[in-house]
Amino acid sequence: MAYEREVMRRATERLEERRSARERNAEARRAEIYRKIPRIVQIDRQLQGTIAGIITASLRAGDDPAPSLAQVREENLNLQAERAELLVAHGYPYNALDEQYMCPICQDRGWRGIKMCECLKALCAEEQITTLSQLLHLGTQSFDSFSLAYYSDLPWPGETNTPKENMEFIYDVCLNFAQKFPSFGIRNILLSGAPGLGKTFLSACIARVVAEKGVSVVYDTSVNILTCFEEQKFSKSEQAAQDTSRYLKCELLIVDDLGSEMNTPFVQSALYTLINTRLMEGTRTIISTNLSIDDIYARYSAQIASRLDGEYRLLPFYGEDIRRQRKKQVR
Repeated sequence: MAYEREVMRRATERLEERRSARERNAEARRAEIYRKIPRIVQIDRQLQGTIAGIITASLRAGDDPAPSLAQVREENLNLQAERAELLVAHGYPYNALDEQYMCPICQDRGWRGIKMCECLKALCAEEQITTLSQLLHLGTQSFDSFSLAYYSDLPWPGETNTPKENMEFIYDVCLNFAQKFPSFGIRNILLSGAPGLGKTFLSACIARVVAEKGVSVVYDTSVNILTCFEEQKFSKSEQAAQDTSRYLKCELLIVDDLGSEMNTPFVQSALYTLINTRLMEGTRTIISTNLSIDDIYARYSAQIASRLDGEYRLLPFYGEDIRRQRKKQVR
């Protein structure tokens, strides 16, 4: 799972802050208990001594360590019982001085060997959503808040389905893509249509659901993405190299407004690299564009157009501009 470096950094910092806060609280609690119940200080010292006694007994040469070990264990249990009784009697939980990990699975380390723990994954997911919220202005944008009321029930010129019927189908595809990610049968989606019909809104809905699964999601405009490829190529920028890497390697890439970038030979080459690399790696991509499939064939190379046409599920948007409808409503 290839999280962005910045997402991982912020999530790891939050984990460290939580762990440090827990340790500070535990130390303050211990100091308070020791001050209020001096006998527990003595018990803890004796418990440390019994541990040393167990080690000494087990290493004693020529003697059977079993009786000594049994005696030490009994002393240890008696001291622990007294300690628990004292804590409860003074209004504390019996285990108030035990290590209280927020995540007992990894003991707040964030990793189990080389495998990321679920606690760190959850923090990464939160940080991803924060980043996506800044870029996509995620607020009320969710599948639950998506409204079909802006799509007409009347026939639309040149189309078999009404805008509402078409949008019901598109909504179902996007919802299933997000909820079943990455196992949904449709691997890549091309959202095509005029501005103001909900392409970016549905992209945001997908981004939210997939990011909440702990999957690495990157959203950006085609202009920004292809500019990074250009900077990485010609200026050797380290930041640009990191950005192009995340565009190529993230599990879900959402490219907004394809067709708004300058159409140069380098842009064509970089776009082909992006699309083809992700297809070869089997990672998922969503592209939104105001271009029709015919416009794509006219604007881009045959290699790019054929991949978008053949490897992506085209979802054409049509209807009346939602922004204009809302503007009319407030007049």
